Amino acid sequence: MNEHSIREVVIVGGGTAGWMAAAALSKFLGSRQGGAGQPRIRLIESEEIGTVGVGEATIPTIATFNQMLGIDEDDFVAKTQGTFKLGIEFVDWRRIGERYFHPFGQFGHDIEGLSFHQFFLKLAKQGQCADIWHYAPCAVAAAAGRFARQSPDPRSPFGTLPYAFHFDAGLYARYLRAYAEARGVERIEGRIVDVGLRSEDGFVESLTLDGGRRVEGELFVDCSGFRGLLIEGALKTGYEDWRHWLPCDRAVAVPTANIGDPAPFTRSTARNAGWQWRIPLQHRTGNGYVYSSAHISDEDAEATLLSTVEGPPIADPRRLAFVTGRRKRFWNRNVVALGLSGGFLEPLESTSIHLIQTGIAKLLALFPDRRFLQVEAGEYDRLMGSAYDGVRDFIILHYHATTRDDSPFWNHVRTMTVPDSLRRKTELFRAKGRFFRYDDELFSLASWVAVMLGQGITPEGYDPIVDGLDESKLVEAVERMRLGIRQTIAQMPSQSDYIRANCAAI
Repeated sequence: MNEHSIREVVIVGGGTAGWMAAAALSKFLGSRQGGAGQPRIRLIESEEIGTVGVGEATIPTIATFNQMLGIDEDDFVAKTQGTFKLGIEFVDWRRIGERYFHPFGQFGHDIEGLSFHQFFLKLAKQGQCADIWHYAPCAVAAAAGRFARQSPDPRSPFGTLPYAFHFDAGLYARYLRAYAEARGVERIEGRIVDVGLRSEDGFVESLTLDGGRRVEGELFVDCSGFRGLLIEGALKTGYEDWRHWLPCDRAVAVPTANIGDPAPFTRSTARNAGWQWRIPLQHRTGNGYVYSSAHISDEDAEATLLSTVEGPPIADPRRLAFVTGRRKRFWNRNVVALGLSGGFLEPLESTSIHLIQTGIAKLLALFPDRRFLQVEAGEYDRLMGSAYDGVRDFIILHYHATTRDDSPFWNHVRTMTVPDSLRRKTELFRAKGRFFRYDDELFSLASWVAVMLGQGITPEGYDPIVDGLDESKLVEAVERMRLGIRQTIAQMPSQSDYIRANCAAI
């Protein structure tokens, strides 16, 4: 520890974001419990303040985070009532009565440097192949209800099967709390009633709890949820409101009893004023309706949800209100905002935990000292802003690329003006199926292909280089891929059998 090193880190708020931050910081920075050269890490939360967490659906990056912490995956799945996730099924999004699947991983294999979807486009126009989801291992496995972890096998028609998890967010926070506390993180119970700022520069200096206890710090990580107690309440950072693109501003959630074996995928069903999620866990199913309050009342949204869930409710519905968007800065003075404190994007593509994880990774990569150099904070803001903007565009795509005109809500999102960044991507894909990934944005070519095609954006042409390949050999190669995937998936156990054998909750 040098003269400028951070000595005191204070995390404000528990929940998923707070305890993910505490676990990662204690893993990579250590804690003063382990030596004088390490910072002290403390987390303040109040049992009186509830968390938003319901059932959480994730994307494959969560496995990287858990591995980074050295967490045993079977133990984690069992203790969070988890199940595995291979992608998301979208129902009634393009038009009522249609569905498609956004799988994890790739479609088929590239051939001679050309993306699979390019020669698929040519063969599909000629009726010489199946629909594209037959070439996505995760889509095939999800449809069959099968799952297994795999080791790379050069004889396999694909590599490992990428997967994520469904789990109980409250249990995940509890799991990470035990991990962090075992590594020296100190939890402080209490409600914050005052934030003390330094007079000379406006930095946060201390927090006063009900009861009078004063907690001082040097770096503050704001995980206080929508209210952004430090980043907004104390520092008045400002917020970019994205409701003109993403008008949903309410949600109602209710858990139900399982009525069958849990499926290895999340389901998103479009409704008249938004969409409904279904997240299957081992012990229950999480359900919710994300909707626009300008297009449906809270009471009608709740009634719609309760009339469409598949099992009996096991708790009362919970209502949430939010404003889609993000802070104008994620790092202001000596405060870094994570999770809902930094911004909110509806969980249509299960990105909330990923954005927390991204924020933690960038914080560790740009970890400050007590000088708090503006160049570091500025780079953090740029990277996090780009991450949120990229996810925003991908979510807008689902709404805008639709033929639905059966309600005022769908007429609005179908005809609205979209960000230029999304317009350019859509036009490039519509012309010849081309796609370019910006910076380190989250969603890859395969994800954009799945949603573009699923939502009915069919390219008018394809990359002309495809015509230089032998067509008969392409047909044979594509059919081998389809058969190989189907045969490999058929040998897998059902997800329920796999969980019972490896990671069933006690």
